[in-house]
Amino acid sequence: MIDLHTHSSLSDGTDSPAALVRLAAQLGLEALALTDHDTLAGVDEAAAESDRCGLEFIRGIEISARRADEPDELRRTVHVLGYFFQPPHDGFSAWLESLHGRRRARNQAMARRLQALGYDVRLEEAEALARHVTARPHFAEVLVRKGYFPSVRAAIDALLAEGAPAYVEKEDPSPEECIARIRAAGGVASLAHPRRLNQQDPAAEERILRRLVDAGLAAIEVWHPDHDQRAASRYFQLARKYGLAVTGGSDYHGLRTPDLRPGDAGGARVRLSVLHELRRRAGH
Repeated sequence: MIDLHTHSSLSDGTDSPAALVRLAAQLGLEALALTDHDTLAGVDEAAAESDRCGLEFIRGIEISARRADEPDELRRTVHVLGYFFQPPHDGFSAWLESLHGRRRARNQAMARRLQALGYDVRLEEAEALARHVTARPHFAEVLVRKGYFPSVRAAIDALLAEGAPAYVEKEDPSPEECIARIRAAGGVASLAHPRRLNQQDPAAEERILRRLVDAGLAAIEVWHPDHDQRAASRYFQLARKYGLAVTGGSDYHGLRTPDLRPGDAGGARVRLSVLHELRRRAGH
């Protein structure tokens, strides 16, 4: 069993990269990918701990993208997973730094919006809770600590989710650019949790996928906690139709996903052969 979608405290998870690896090893996983949001900052720590634990480790990332052609903000977001079997080049790291600048500008705007809504939350307070990437869960945690909401989930749903009063869109790159950057860095790009495209029309969802395949998408995340058996079957069939590899994982965020453990992929067990196919696609 493997897990190709996890998050650490270097983005919006709560476990350190090393602690995440130790947990995966204790649970008997054979391989693990760390896919923090818009950063590779935790991969060296996780790789070193994986060597000590005897667990195969894959450098990964989850990049947030926006479909500029979609008028509905609830359907613009696309997440692209990138899997790297060697450390990416400096140009990719410089591009990630530019994304961090966009993220901080967005966080500043969210802090101002929260204050305008009457919530005493400053950007510095959210940043103090983050080891590297400051994200909406960190703002939500500040709101919980100050007694505004009983839980991080409640704060996000009420104020910070897409379409909520304090939500601010980030100036994300297009999914096509994300795929091109991942490929140029020697990686394999996979569409993360396609159900979150929020497309009610299967034909519209497939048109989006086809555009991403034309841009160089190599894989699609079939197994994920958001996908029931019917959805997983549909995405598996789409993978076969378009010649894509398949991926799967828990989307584990530590204490922020208390009902999940590494390896929990929507009731499915992702096999090691999935990783072997990704390596073949990458030419390794």
